[in-house]
Amino acid sequence: KQDYFKAKEFYEKACNGGCAGGCYNLGVFYMNGQGVKQDYFKAKEFYEKACNGGCAGGCYNLGVFYMNGQGVKQDYFKAVELYKKACDGGSSEGCSNLGVLYMNGQGVKQDYLKAKEFYEKACNGGYSGGCSNLGVLYMNGQGVKQDYLKAKEFYEKACNGGYSGGCSNLGLLYMNGQGIKQDYFKAKEFSEKACNAGISEGCHNSGVLYEKGQGVKQDYFKAKEFYEKACNGGYSGGCYNLGALYNSGQGVKQDYFKAKEFYEKACNGGCAGGCYNLGVFYMNGQGVKQDYFKAKEFFGKACTAGEDLGCEAYAKLNK
Repeated sequence: KQDYFKAKEFYEKACNGGCAGGCYNLGVFYMNGQGVKQDYFKAKEFYEKACNGGCAGGCYNLGVFYMNGQGVKQDYFKAVELYKKACDGGSSEGCSNLGVLYMNGQGVKQDYLKAKEFYEKACNGGYSGGCSNLGVLYMNGQGVKQDYLKAKEFYEKACNGGYSGGCSNLGLLYMNGQGIKQDYFKAKEFSEKACNAGISEGCHNSGVLYEKGQGVKQDYFKAKEFYEKACNGGYSGGCYNLGALYNSGQGVKQDYFKAKEFYEKACNGGCAGGCYNLGVFYMNGQGVKQDYFKAKEFFGKACTAGEDLGCEAYAKLNK
């Protein structure tokens, strides 16, 4: 019978006896609150023991803590150090996350060639997330010549390997017809696969297909359902599109208050279009009391985030 308390007892015995794997598993228990009260500080302590004992998984999980600021102060330099140790110790996930830090220039100087090197190591080591990240580099032409067919190849490898982000990216390639023949049916298949696995972007893309009737019969109710999933999962584009449905009254009763709510969520999540539309609402008094100062504020936010219409509207109000 499954018994976390008993398991903890034996892992403690193993860890105290010098078994790095026992320390690692204790860290997992404290991280997830299995058989113990969740405690990131305790988890960190056991991951450190595991890492110092030669367990690459302990170094990797400790790196994640420093990267995300869980149980420790966020420290990208420490994360780099730990991911290197994990990667050298055979952790493909460690190689992939090291690639992410090089790609983003976090704790190291941004270097797409280095990112590619570590993603390749991760992908060849069997970690599908590394394959997906390689696909992103080829799709964007970062550190490599832009090559949509190569991107497709790596996204397929990632998706087939169980990494759902790869499925989502593959769906997007089929949706846009980048480097491959546009195929909305394929786009729907991979986007929904990703969405069902919890990838918010896949839910968003599924919603777009239903809203536009691409590869499926047009269905605003279905679109709304997928946008809600995307928005609730933290994908700001889903919140924006949900706001647009309430704004236009497609698949839902027109509701400016609801639209404002979702545009706000989108704007706070970094979606420039959400900020711009909020500005329009405040300028016109839709779902809110007319307020030019607020309108200007949101147009400014939209402009800063790269929305040209926001810049134009801000300039007009600033006269």
